[in-house]
This record gives sequence, structure tokens and C-alpha cells, in this order.
Amino acid sequence: MEQLGKILIVDDNEDVLFALHLLLDSYAEKIKVTTDPARVEHFVRTFQPDIILLDMNFSRDVVSGQEGFDTLRRILRVDPRAVVVFMTAYADTDKAVRAIKAGATDFVSKPWERDKLLATLSSGMRLRRSQSEVTRLEEQVRTLADGGAEEEVVGRSEPMRAVFDTVEKLRQADANILILGENGTGKDVIARMLYRHSPRSERPFVPIDLGSIPETLFESELFGYEKGAFTDARKAKAGRMEAATGGTLFLDEIGNLSLPMQAKLLTAIEKRAINRLGGIHPVPIDVRLICATNADIHKLVAEGQFRQDLLYRVNTIELRIPPLRERGDDILLLADHFARRYAQKYRKPVPGLTAEAREKLLRYAWPGNVRELQNAMERAVILSDAPSIGPTEFVFPAASSTRKESEEVLNLEQLERQAVERALLLADGNVTRAAEYLGVTRFTLHRKLQRHGLG
Repeated sequence: MEQLGKILIVDDNEDVLFALHLLLDSYAEKIKVTTDPARVEHFVRTFQPDIILLDMNFSRDVVSGQEGFDTLRRILRVDPRAVVVFMTAYADTDKAVRAIKAGATDFVSKPWERDKLLATLSSGMRLRRSQSEVTRLEEQVRTLADGGAEEEVVGRSEPMRAVFDTVEKLRQADANILILGENGTGKDVIARMLYRHSPRSERPFVPIDLGSIPETLFESELFGYEKGAFTDARKAKAGRMEAATGGTLFLDEIGNLSLPMQAKLLTAIEKRAINRLGGIHPVPIDVRLICATNADIHKLVAEGQFRQDLLYRVNTIELRIPPLRERGDDILLLADHFARRYAQKYRKPVPGLTAEAREKLLRYAWPGNVRELQNAMERAVILSDAPSIGPTEFVFPAASSTRKESEEVLNLEQLERQAVERALLLADGNVTRAAEYLGVTRFTLHRKLQRHGLG
């Protein structure tokens, strides 16, 4: 017989609780018992049982079952999908009908027949598993069908107008797109914008950060696996490419892929099919690829670190997102935009920026780009109690004090290093918080720390 999961037994007769515990102990994952129906809500929240065996009659009376119905209502308020099996020594058809109408899953009489009780609980466990699967699938559908929270793309500068023009030209195109740009420039926001303006906008948008996936998990994450493919593969799971079929797959940080993984991705793209780990039958896929990287991908190709044939496949259209230091007065537009956003979030009046503060923002090189400006504005809104934000609310590293100086001396690696150092400074050395500031995973940040000798 299959395992029954976690069972909560509620009955005012301790002999009944003992007997049921003894009977079900070898079948259940865990069992908790209580004689007090008033504690049921506590157990539902903390123990999170798969099945609840609930007596119908307690101290109020011994025949009406009303106390059991009242307890059932409280259970369903906490967990509307709770699997509750009523027990009573005074079984009759009317009570059974009332119990089912009130939301119970089933009804057993006392004294119980062992096999019948086990069959009832087994049926209830199958229902619970089905409900969990439905909940998971509903969440997956919401996630996959939603391109994410729509974030406004702010900008009027010439470089950004060129980006918007390209996005508009691609409105009816289904071509694969490669987005290039430094960390923090908003490549993911542009990817979602491309998705929302595409013929596949009603189908799933599935993002995956390749920089955060260990190589050992790449295949299972991207291609999925069959039951038994490895030790923990207790049931089959579709990968991201399969989940994105009909829609858009966003591969962020594609420049981080190792050559063996590049070969596997190229094969899937060329064959328009994938093989799940442990599977023998190919699964057809139909995805539009949007890829992004902050690396100099053409340099990686020249150095033999990125396959040229894969680059041809993913960059039918190449879109470069300009760094913030090249966007002129967009810096101030974005600053005002973030001031409004965070004033609303923290329920404060919308602050202005003094002329001195605006000048300071325009002079700064913004090695962390839009993400760094966003974090700076959030901090300023939180800490400022004045109607206007002054220049002292913005503290920048001396090495990046002005945009002109930085443009003369900083290459891409130096910019990344400074962004990492800046994030660590803001986070007081907390790596997890610094990763959040940079918009990368803790795993990715650790790799960057090692690369720049900061670890």
C-alpha cells in the first residue's frame, strides 16, 4: 500500500487515538493526534496534514455532529483544499450527505473495518496529491503565461530611441535576438518588451539565467528528465525549452555557457527537438530565442570560447543596449521615475532633486548602470526626510567620481569590478544583499568575486 503522508487525528477518546495511531503508524509518513478540536487550526497551519481524521461529536453532545461540522468550517477557512474524513459512531445517510455537502471528503463509521478505513484514507491521499499537482500546475501556468511584471522602459536619448525603433520593427518578426549590454543596463526588461510586442505574446515567456545554473544541472534544467533518470528523479519533469514551446525562451548570460553545453544547446536548436535525461524519444520544440550577455561575445568567438555556429543561430538580430553613461539626460528621467516609484512603495511624499543633486548624478559614471541608479534612488528616498533630495544623499566611490574621467580609463572588466565593489560597499560586505543590488544570483556573484580577486 502507498504511503499515506501526514495524518492528523482528532477525537476526544484517547483509546481511539491510540488504536488509530497503532494501526496507521506503518502506513503514514507522520501522525499527530489531539483530543481538543479547538487546536485543529493550529495543527493545520503548523503540521500541514495531508489527511485529517475528524470525529463528529465532542463535548457539546454525542449525536448531532454539529461540533464536527463547526470544526470542519474552521479547517476549510485555513486550508480550502483540506482532505477531511469524518468519523462517528452514529452513522446515518443524512449525516453522510451533510458531511460531503459541508466539504468533507468522506465518512467512516465506528468501529471501523481495517481494510475499508485504509482504502478510504488511500483514496483521500490520492485526492490530496492530485490537488497539490493542480496547484503546482496552476502556478506554473501563471508563471509561464506571464511575461513578468511589466516594467516601464524610460528613455528619450538618441541611443534609446534607436533601441525602441528596433523593437518596433521586430513587432511582427519571429527571429532569434541577441541582446548585448553591460550589467545593469536592463537587458531582461528589453527582452520582456520584445516578447510583449511579438506574435508569441499570448504564449509562455520562460526565462533562465544560465550564469546561475551549475553545469551538472544544465541538461536537467533546460531539457527536463524522465522518472528514474537519476537518484532523486521520482517523477518526470519538463525542462525549460519544453515549457516554452509555442512561446519565447529567454536565455540570460548565454556567454557563460561552457563549450560542451553550447554544443548541446546548438543540437536542440538545429533539430528543433530535445531529449529529456533518461528519455529515448525526442520531444519536438518550437521556441523563439531571446538571448542576452554582458560579455564581448565576438571576442569570445575569436578566442575559441564560444561557438561561431551557435552565435549564428542566436543572433539573427543583434541589439545593443547602451550603458547609462551614454544616455545623457535619461539619467535624470530615470531618477525622477524611481523617486516616484519608491515614494509610493514607502508611502512618502514624492521628493524632488536639487540642482546640485542632478548635477552630481549627471557627472557620475554609473558603472552599475540603471540598476545602480535604481538602488541609489531607493536608498535616497528611504533616508531622506526633506522635500528634496540633495547631493549628500548620493555617496559614490572616488574611482568613479565623474563620467568623463571614468570613460577615459575604464574598460568593461574594470566597470564590472567597480560595480561589484560598489555593491559590496552598499551591502556592508553582505554577499547575498550585494547580489540583490546587482540583480544576479549569489552563485554568479561568487564567480565574479573570484574573477576579480575580491573573494
